[in-house]
Amino acid sequence: MLIPSAYANAGAASPEAGFMSFLPMIVIFVLFWLLMIRPQQKKAKEHQKMLEELQKGDEVVVGGTVAKIVKLNDKFVTVEVADGVEMLVQRGAIGQKLEKGTLKSNK
Repeated sequence: MLIPSAYANAGAASPEAGFMSFLPMIVIFVLFWLLMIRPQQKKAKEHQKMLEELQKGDEVVVGGTVAKIVKLNDKFVTVEVADGVEMLVQRGAIGQKLEKGTLKSNK
């Protein structure tokens, strides 16, 4: 005979062997969560807090444009991008809050 017979290994069906085969996947999932998902959740929470704390007169970045908040609403913010030029934008479009006086120092 050219092909030897194959026999099932009775020891491979033990519960310890089943757990050990899934251990690498569990470790990869835990590392993925610690290195990618958790920091992203923290950053999103900080951004949401910043959006809730916005006030009239704050200087913000909206899609790369530096503007000053003129009016606030629950979902929308009116910002002044130039002298007398106002835009209505969603709160979520605001990327970051700048320090007071940033607009005056860059003119």
